[in-house]
Amino acid sequence: MKMMARAPTSAVLACLALLGGSGRAMDLQEAYQAALLQDATTRAARAAVAAGDERIRQAEAQRYPNVSLSAGYQRNNLDRTQPNILGEDATVNDRYPSKNATLTVRQPLYRKAITLGIEQTRAQRDDAQAGLQKETQRLAVRVADAYTEILFARDQLDFIAAQKAATTTQLDAARKQFAGGTGTRTDIDEAQARLDMALAQELEARQQQGFAQRQLSLLINAPVNLEALRPLAVDRLAAWSPPVHNLEEWLAQAEARSPELRQLQARLESARLDVEKARAGHLPTLDAVAQWSRSESESVTSPNTRYVNRTIGVQLNMPLYAGGYVNAATREALARQTQAEELLEAARRDLALRVTTEFRNVTEGRLRVHALEQAERSAEQLAQSSRKSMRGGVRTLVDVFNADQKKAQTQRDLARARYEMLVAYVRLLALTGSDEASGIAAVNGLLR
Repeated sequence: MKMMARAPTSAVLACLALLGGSGRAMDLQEAYQAALLQDATTRAARAAVAAGDERIRQAEAQRYPNVSLSAGYQRNNLDRTQPNILGEDATVNDRYPSKNATLTVRQPLYRKAITLGIEQTRAQRDDAQAGLQKETQRLAVRVADAYTEILFARDQLDFIAAQKAATTTQLDAARKQFAGGTGTRTDIDEAQARLDMALAQELEARQQQGFAQRQLSLLINAPVNLEALRPLAVDRLAAWSPPVHNLEEWLAQAEARSPELRQLQARLESARLDVEKARAGHLPTLDAVAQWSRSESESVTSPNTRYVNRTIGVQLNMPLYAGGYVNAATREALARQTQAEELLEAARRDLALRVTTEFRNVTEGRLRVHALEQAERSAEQLAQSSRKSMRGGVRTLVDVFNADQKKAQTQRDLARARYEMLVAYVRLLALTGSDEASGIAAVNGLLR
């Protein structure tokens, strides 16, 4: 997966200004690109990968020679008291400076813990890389969910507006009929109740729209103009079909490519290396050491004397007894390895369930959309027939309202089913480790 470089602040702000502007439509693809730059969770995951790279460099640095230099300068003021030739104590004061400098070069020859530490930091970096991919895929789902929620709320408001207009017309007609002596008070009350319910539903839909707008705004870190969002092209959706894979193929792909599993597999590998590092506490270490030292006036017995010492050799360190620390650390690491194995297995089972759920949401969602499209046509026909029957005296106003309400409910269910199917497709791609941008692009192609 390609990592996106962080764009300069001015360029990002210019891009977001265009996206949020009223003169330009913002499609799903543009919203996702903006969220990739601005979402704090994704940026934190990207920083974790960068930190992992630096940890690898730190671990590898332990393989190379360690060079250190120490130097010191002291002024000594020594009072020395001792018996003189007469047997009396005599005090002599000596004042002299002393200097020393030591250059040490240490090259590890055999340290099992260093090799294991490098492998562990690489596993931790793989963990961070898989975490970044997981966050970008989750971001695709969050952006698609917020975007489609706004579109669904817009559709709801359109349905409710049509329902309010029809109900208002029926209310005016009922009042005129009641004033002319041919209507009933019940028809007026029924129409008013239906209108009040439509107003309540409108408020709820606007609240949902505002919440989804706020979610999308937080993801792209910019204001969202509701009128700039591209609506769903129903004709394109009717001709669209997701890639043909059976459930077993999706499950196999999730097992091989899921970032969630890859992240836990990297953690399991890190735990396994922890066990090896703990066991390495019993192993010896071997270093090559070279040292050059120079000193002047080291002691009062050798003032104004200069020493230069050069040494080279190997240093062996053999652990003998540490109070049972190594054995306890090994048992702890084994327990953590078992914990990582069980977490991986639990995640594998849960992932299989979620992939199955989203697969069915996509495949059965298409069937549900087709069924609701037929139900919408039937509800439209019922509403028209009820109005004609009412004019003929066969149906009542309540029958007309019930038919209109059933039509509106069917339209809302159809719109919801369409958006849920599209988000389920994006979620399925994310769960199976597919390129998250491909799911966003596929859904974006279905917008006007």
